[in-house]
Amino acid sequence: MIVDPVPSLRRLAAEVWKPLTLLFVWDCAVTITYYVLPFKAPSLPLTIFGSALALFLGFRSNSAYQRWWEGRILWGAMINASRSLARAARNFLPDPQARDLKREIVMRQIAYVNALRCQLRRQPIGEDVTSFLREEDRGKALARANPANGLLDSTGRRIDIARREGWIDTIQQAQMEAVLVDIANAQGGMERIKNTPLPMQYRFLPTLFAHIFCILLPIGLVESLGFATPLGSTVAGLMFLAVLRIGDDLVDPFDNSVHDVPLSAMCRTIEIDLLQSIGDPAPEPAQPVRGVLW
Repeated sequence: MIVDPVPSLRRLAAEVWKPLTLLFVWDCAVTITYYVLPFKAPSLPLTIFGSALALFLGFRSNSAYQRWWEGRILWGAMINASRSLARAARNFLPDPQARDLKREIVMRQIAYVNALRCQLRRQPIGEDVTSFLREEDRGKALARANPANGLLDSTGRRIDIARREGWIDTIQQAQMEAVLVDIANAQGGMERIKNTPLPMQYRFLPTLFAHIFCILLPIGLVESLGFATPLGSTVAGLMFLAVLRIGDDLVDPFDNSVHDVPLSAMCRTIEIDLLQSIGDPAPEPAQPVRGVLW
């Protein structure tokens, strides 16, 4: 997620220079053709076309932003649920004999959120997950098709062990299970967003119409703008291409790009809060790298 208040010109140029260059070359070609081989430019209702396209692109961008914001809401719920689980483990398991189990529940939750982050970003499970697990616990959960869900299931089994050992009662077990349900619901919402792209019409038609409009734009403007057609048409076309790109950037909030929800930073927040809840030293909060919080 870009956190700089002022956009980086280098980043903007890297994202738009290719379509902008192609658009400018096409505008120049139309302008040169108009003066070398004079032709009657057709009267195109560009205002109507542009208004309809702007509404279409705006609706698509809003849909993409709703997906991005829902992803952020779900991760906010994950942070809150992780804190609640750690607090319940700390308060419900004061027995010195349950100290190792309490610590294991907290560590597994940290491993869980990092595993979920890796799954959503389509990254391999790394040391930021395995370092919070005991060596004998790494194989079974991480070997499952959904490692994060495997870690969550094993946390539920440890809560059941605490109940069978008499360290918590059934009411406390139910309270902790309710937190696990909240975590599972948040994970399911994230997987729904990740595995369900926007409908094809939302992805293909806006791109097609935006490019057709940019092709027609210099033809409809060349008689009125003359030699200024490349500049005016390129700037106008860039506005529509920029809105199109916004939708592309936001449609997958877990794509591990500079525009996505900062999963690494939120996992670090969970790690800090949970480690401090059990009195362990915690790392420093994640900091932006070149204006981007990952």
